[in-house]
Amino acid sequence: MSTVEINSEVNAKLEHVRATLAREIKGKGDVCLTCSFQAEDVLLTKLGIALDPGVPILFLDTGYHFKETYEYRDRIAREWGLNLINLLPEKTVAEQEAEFGLLYQTAPDRCCGLRKVEPLFKAVANYRVWLTGLRREQAKSRAALEESAMFALPGGKQVLKLAPLAEWTTRDVWYACEQLSIPLLPLYERGYSSIGCEPCTTLPLDPNDPRSGRWAGRKVECGIHIQAAPAQ
Repeated sequence: MSTVEINSEVNAKLEHVRATLAREIKGKGDVCLTCSFQAEDVLLTKLGIALDPGVPILFLDTGYHFKETYEYRDRIAREWGLNLINLLPEKTVAEQEAEFGLLYQTAPDRCCGLRKVEPLFKAVANYRVWLTGLRREQAKSRAALEESAMFALPGGKQVLKLAPLAEWTTRDVWYACEQLSIPLLPLYERGYSSIGCEPCTTLPLDPNDPRSGRWAGRKVECGIHIQAAPAQ
């Protein structure tokens, strides 16, 4: 595919995303956007704040992120004037480790539950729409990802979860970031393809699986994109 064809294809996708965001964000105050500060999330953030500079940008501050992630988050938040909301777990890293030890080694699902799932679901419950940079290509577990779907939170409340980049490829994301002059998290330059908490992120084990460097292959999702079980 030529550069001209790539440009045309990505521009068409960008217009689709902008139209989706315009419909959901402009003039409304009940929308949030979750951002891990990975490439697709930063791209979506850039497009979102172009329509509403004050849209709440939710970041899961687990306390375990790479130093580079925190530095990049702070840089982008400062330069773009983000309405950044850092979501904190109930316990600090020190408190959790004192009580339970290194859960990311012994019980990663529980660690993710305490430091990611609970804080996020509590925050997202305050909004009508949840915007996310999820893409189908990211993992097999996301292959059936819908661009728009209702999402059930614990307690029964439902929010509209939108993934405007669902059909985008990694090439699309990187090309769009380049075209829009979006600087990327420096960890990509070191070979990381999916970046989460530092203790649970390595270079990809399988070059064909971007998320194979997460949780040492023990699992593929932290749980924030899994529907809550219905109440019994």
